[in-house]
Amino acid sequence: MTRTIGNPLSWAAEAAFGAGRTAAEATEALRGHADTPPEVRRLTNDDLRTALRRGIEDFGALRSDVIFLILIYPIIGIALALTAFHMARLPMLFPLAAGFTLLGPVVATGLYEMSRQREATGHAGWGAAFSVIRAPVIVPVIVLGAVLMILFLAWMFAASVIYNATLGPEPPTSVAGFLGDVLTTGPGWAMTVLGVGVGAVFAAMVLALSLTAFPMLIDRRAGVTVAVLTSLKVVRENPRVSATWGLIVAVAMLVGTLPLFLGLVIVLPVLGHATWHLYRAAVPAEA
Repeated sequence: MTRTIGNPLSWAAEAAFGAGRTAAEATEALRGHADTPPEVRRLTNDDLRTALRRGIEDFGALRSDVIFLILIYPIIGIALALTAFHMARLPMLFPLAAGFTLLGPVVATGLYEMSRQREATGHAGWGAAFSVIRAPVIVPVIVLGAVLMILFLAWMFAASVIYNATLGPEPPTSVAGFLGDVLTTGPGWAMTVLGVGVGAVFAAMVLALSLTAFPMLIDRRAGVTVAVLTSLKVVRENPRVSATWGLIVAVAMLVGTLPLFLGLVIVLPVLGHATWHLYRAAVPAEA
């Protein structure tokens, strides 16, 4: 029906109805349809190799590196610019880079959808990566993403405390001087050991919470609670394989950051696509 200036009340009613329906859909997506986690499979290192191989295949077919060029490089550029003009932020550059690992699961949400669509139909476009933004599933994704953001901020705070307690609290005077202190002094070694240890704890927490949670939210209306419980269940049933996957992610991210972060354009998409296939191996499809 053509809208005219004579029916503003009907417009308001339609808008209110649409907003109410959207809120109801968001609430339903947040709660999900399942009450308990599904059964999970036992994994082996062969499953990790298969997931990585399929992740590389998806990356080659979908060219998701372009998406990460668009999204990640402005962030990296800003971080490097801030470091260049404010030496006080230099000690936080590596923790910031390591923090990509903590936020990676939510950043890769669009990649899970691309892999899901390619698996189901044989093809997928870049639009699939952004289609989740319009879907009701974005609500639980945002909620769980907020949890990871809190952990990321807690990690950055912990890294700052560690620096202040070892090499700080004074900021470094130069990049060369800072690297020299880190590599050749006792406080620098202490900062490295403490930073790696505390960072590993945060990484393990994120791995346990989100190993399969985000792909599950994309795949089915599980709800945040069931998705997280399922991820914890997968890790509990497969501790060695999960730890191996975490090590693969950590090493790949480290390698990706070394050449001026250029490697992240390949590493992050491959890991994102591979995570989808690892989820498929760990959690049986719905009947």
